[in-house]
Amino acid sequence: MMPEAATIPFVQLLDMAAAGELDLLQVISAAENLIASDKRLDAIALYRAWLKKPIVTLEYAAYFNLGVLLSDTGSQSEAEAAYRQAAYLKEDFAQAHYNLGAQLEKQGHLQAAIDHWKAALGHESLQSAEQNDNHKLLLNGLGRLYDKFQQYEDAEEMMRQSLVLDPTQSDVLYHWLHLRQKQCKWPIMRKLPDISLQTMWQTASPLAILGLTDDPVRLLQTSRAYVAKNVQKLSRLVPHGHDIRHRKIRIGFLSGDFCLHAVSLLTVRLFELLDRTKYEVCGFGWSRSDDTAFRKRVTDAFDQFFEISDLSDEAAAHLIQAQEIDLLIDLQGLTAGARPNIVARGPAPLQIAYLGYPGTSAIPYVDYVIADEFIFPPELAPHFTEQPVYLPDSFQVSDDTRTQVIVNDPEKYGLPADKFIFCAFNNNYKITPEMFESWMRILRRVPDGILWLLRDNQWAEANMLAAAQAHGVDPDRLYFAGRVAPEDYLSRFGTANLFLDTFPYNAGTTANDALWAGLPIVTLAGRSYVSRMAGSLLRSVGLGQLITNNPHEYEEKAIAFANDRQLQRHCDDQLRAAKTQSAAMNTHKFAAEFGLMVDKLVRSCVEGDMRKAVGQ
Repeated sequence: MMPEAATIPFVQLLDMAAAGELDLLQVISAAENLIASDKRLDAIALYRAWLKKPIVTLEYAAYFNLGVLLSDTGSQSEAEAAYRQAAYLKEDFAQAHYNLGAQLEKQGHLQAAIDHWKAALGHESLQSAEQNDNHKLLLNGLGRLYDKFQQYEDAEEMMRQSLVLDPTQSDVLYHWLHLRQKQCKWPIMRKLPDISLQTMWQTASPLAILGLTDDPVRLLQTSRAYVAKNVQKLSRLVPHGHDIRHRKIRIGFLSGDFCLHAVSLLTVRLFELLDRTKYEVCGFGWSRSDDTAFRKRVTDAFDQFFEISDLSDEAAAHLIQAQEIDLLIDLQGLTAGARPNIVARGPAPLQIAYLGYPGTSAIPYVDYVIADEFIFPPELAPHFTEQPVYLPDSFQVSDDTRTQVIVNDPEKYGLPADKFIFCAFNNNYKITPEMFESWMRILRRVPDGILWLLRDNQWAEANMLAAAQAHGVDPDRLYFAGRVAPEDYLSRFGTANLFLDTFPYNAGTTANDALWAGLPIVTLAGRSYVSRMAGSLLRSVGLGQLITNNPHEYEEKAIAFANDRQLQRHCDDQLRAAKTQSAAMNTHKFAAEFGLMVDKLVRSCVEGDMRKAVGQ
């Protein structure tokens, strides 16, 4: 009788495997023991030895297990080869096909992954109920990659088919909902087999829900549900308010968007202007390295920048703790690419949410959220897990070194020269059918008006043109602007006459850019933080009269503006003055107010009086 594989010396085990003296179950058992002892390289060697004289009918399984180990140890191209061999040897081995596609994706070969998964979907074996789990994996993988390639209709269909197989997949359901938002497929929520509208509301993602309702109760419930599912419950690494007592306050900024992204476009000037006699400023980022001059500007703005892309959440948190950061500002929240399990470990004594996610994140140990009196009225407090820290002017920073070259040239952008140009350059997913209907009512009452929208994707454009027709508006009165470089993007705001904001997901960075370019905004302010962003900016620049509180008032204000030359001139004058007077436009002013807020917060924590810190 052969001894247990675990008792055989490793060198002898290799010789036996290579000689064909071990069956695959013995090899798997021995490999699992090696893995448990953190000897993955030895487990790889064992599988390779066995594959020199394999049992042909089981060869595919050994290659699959080998692929898993190679991937785990970073040998990506070798893992791909092993999975490819497993899939070749057993064509109906769906898990191998999925892993091969995932391996291709991991190496950046996204189109190759799509092509492989599409081919794998054609195997008859997937049609059996026993293969539902593997079938879902392939559909979900395809849906995710189609989304990356902005093939939203195909992505939506993959997710729909997956939900038919298993309606309990909450992650897939909220991805499906957000894909419909991106395409302006109204109504966003429609029944699917065995999925009620109530279930859709309950499973919408934190990002998707911002564009569906301004109900702060539901927004808090959504964030808490997401956190309960995705964020670990851990002890705080650094006690709240713990005083590290540095000569300079150490401020850390945490983000996956330190690149050509809206968050960094707003914040880079703040990083540069924070008073280095009082603060040390560190960045902790996991952004894609896009090799742009702007990316370099962002990373150069920090005294120290730490790239944490290759670190686990635990390691990243310990790195932040080791730097003895006094105040950590989370610029990511629950947005795409978030890593909430870093701040959920509490690596700094004071942790603040800012900009990235415009609502409550419900992430453990995020103590505060930066706000102003307009964006965070007292009645919002029960619906946030974070306490507000108030700035005296506006919550939003911006870069006052942005281009001043503003173009007023309709013909350059393919627009008629004799029309009043309403524009709505928010992302398409923010547009609701109710807001679009308001815009159509405005156009019907302003006969010489046209609507200039952002061209995001062909499906959204087609759906909005069809909706205009259904509302009795000639689709030819809708124009679409493609995406352009930041400097061109800013300059074209000067061609429009009035920016129409979205609700309940207001413009944020886009609103700031519009006002910087001298373009007034009409906004509808609601009950949520995100539905009050543009109102905060209008209040800061002295145009509070353009803030409305219901759809009828919103429409009437936009129509009146189009017919009131005196109001238009007043807005022009006010926005010119705001370049120096508004903290939302003047970064030096904002940086000074931000610094006072930091000083007050740190001092109050040291003194133990948190009411002073939050402006109560």
